[in-house]
Amino acid sequence: MSLPLSDIALTTMALCLAGALGLLLGKIQIRKVGLGIGGVLFSGILIGHLASRAGIEFDGEVMHFIRELGLILFVYTIGIQVGPSFFSSFAKSGLKFNLAAIGIVLGGVAMTLVIYALADLPLPVLVGVMSGAVTNTPGLGAAQQVLGDAGFPASEVANSGTGYAMAYPFGILGILTSMFVIRAVFKIVLEREEAAYKAENQSGEEALPSMNIAVTNANLDGIKLGDVPDLFDHGVVASRMKQGDELVVPTRDVILHLGDCLHLVGPKEKLQAMKLILGREIDAAMTTKGTRLTWSRLVVTKERVLGKSLRQLAFLEGNGVTVSRINRAGVELPAQASSTLAFGDIVTVVGSQPDIDAVAHQLGNENARLQEVHFPALFFGIALGVLLGSIPLAVPGLPAPLKLGLAGGPLMAAILLGRLGHWGPFTWYMPPAANHALREFGIVLFLAVVGIVAGDRFFDTLFHGDGLSWMGYGILITLVPLLVVGVIARVVGKFNYLSLCGVLAGSMTDPPALAFAVSMSKTGAASVAYVSVYPLVMFLRILAPQVLVLVLAGMGAGAF
Repeated sequence: MSLPLSDIALTTMALCLAGALGLLLGKIQIRKVGLGIGGVLFSGILIGHLASRAGIEFDGEVMHFIRELGLILFVYTIGIQVGPSFFSSFAKSGLKFNLAAIGIVLGGVAMTLVIYALADLPLPVLVGVMSGAVTNTPGLGAAQQVLGDAGFPASEVANSGTGYAMAYPFGILGILTSMFVIRAVFKIVLEREEAAYKAENQSGEEALPSMNIAVTNANLDGIKLGDVPDLFDHGVVASRMKQGDELVVPTRDVILHLGDCLHLVGPKEKLQAMKLILGREIDAAMTTKGTRLTWSRLVVTKERVLGKSLRQLAFLEGNGVTVSRINRAGVELPAQASSTLAFGDIVTVVGSQPDIDAVAHQLGNENARLQEVHFPALFFGIALGVLLGSIPLAVPGLPAPLKLGLAGGPLMAAILLGRLGHWGPFTWYMPPAANHALREFGIVLFLAVVGIVAGDRFFDTLFHGDGLSWMGYGILITLVPLLVVGVIARVVGKFNYLSLCGVLAGSMTDPPALAFAVSMSKTGAASVAYVSVYPLVMFLRILAPQVLVLVLAGMGAGAF
């Protein structure tokens, strides 16, 4: 069949139709559960099937390039988003959450190996089913790339997309099923879980606590604030001070007297230690209202202050302004003298209005700049990620060097660059709206290509081939690890059910499952757990199929 369209135009039109129809399909929800972005995969399958029946062929090289470009954009923007909080996600309860998520990932790999040992399943199909069962699209991209590098024909590599599509729908439903099963087995009452979570987190993990302390220690009477042990440069900030009826900025040279009151900000344990040194906690408000002092939140947008510490900037000494908090990517950090500033940080300062205005000029405080995309940094970061993904890594026990590939390389580079934040002329900050747009654009391109390529054989495999058995294997890979680890986490780890649901959704990097978990409670417990495990799980999900392909391809089908 011939159409008055060039190959490029025809391919572009098919991709755009798959994207448009798939996004509309993904919005359809039944009891708050839908396919989400996965709808693009199934619309692509339909278009690919219809095109095959009509005898229409698409340019293979163009499709391959668009698939890889979409994957790169998707994983890179994910890395930039999670980079600032990646390493801090292992702190406190995040470590417990991540251990459970790692157990689920490894459980999925173990089930995949069992299926490979017992069933006559081609390796490309196997890794496709595994990626679909855990609803991880970048993992599929990594698998397809390493399959191609391992010498598998293009037709067999395409079968991984078919396997992915077979397992994907229950991948979503399986997470919800595991939540329902655990809730029923342990007879969980949501109201009790909410109350327990609120009691455990009443001080708030994301926000820094504060405390008002009256000075009653006679040993401190008449000394300078700078001479009070651990008051400066140790994670506790005195943001304002009340002497009599006057509110002042607590500089190091201010003389301390009995009865003075300090408003301190910092980690809870350090505030308690300062209370033992200074005196007693009081309930009296120390508001700046009606005084010459005020407070303001300023955003860091000036390049010349990036990477510099508060000690170097000397706001307190030069402008009489104290920094009480630094908010970075939604997490409040202690304002220590050694704390460095990154683009987009929100800095809370206390002082007189003229002094605050002077500091605002130094920091930039240009909100419009937060909406700008730093394209030089974007392109440089992607180039660095592609280079990093191409470096062969010799791993003991593997028959061939491991490469992070076009999925793992850009992801790792983006995590590191997002954590770095700034270097030379490059600033690795991306506005949330721009990040979301590029991420969605990339994954739509990838899924549209995968669906279209798999479309010519999907229905035949489903109705006349092994499609139903592939679905069954996917159900095992989805359910068994979730239920086993979920039960262990509840019994041994004493996980709050709401947090556990967030871990289950995060271990599958599945937004629809997160949306369902969030709908059960307004505490935010599921979201906190999801965000804690997402970065590490995404990295492991991308790495796992690559390792499986290298190991199993090297051992051969008869190794088991």
